Amino acid sequence: MAGCWPVLEGIAQAAPALAMLACFACVGGGGYLIAKRRDRTKGVLMLVMAAVLLGNVLIWTM
Repeated sequence: MAGCWPVLEGIAQAAPALAMLACFACVGGGGYLIAKRRDRTKGVLMLVMAAVLLGNVLIWTM
């Protein structure tokens, strides 16, 4: 079973990590916008984007 999983090379290795950093940033920024009542629509959209990024990372790692 050693050769069962494809080996990620180049940017494919860094993509999930970068996406998770972006996910955390979107959650923080969206939460801040909602909590400070600055721009609720953009805050909600940032939270939705974070959920999409998290879903993508889950799919990539399966």
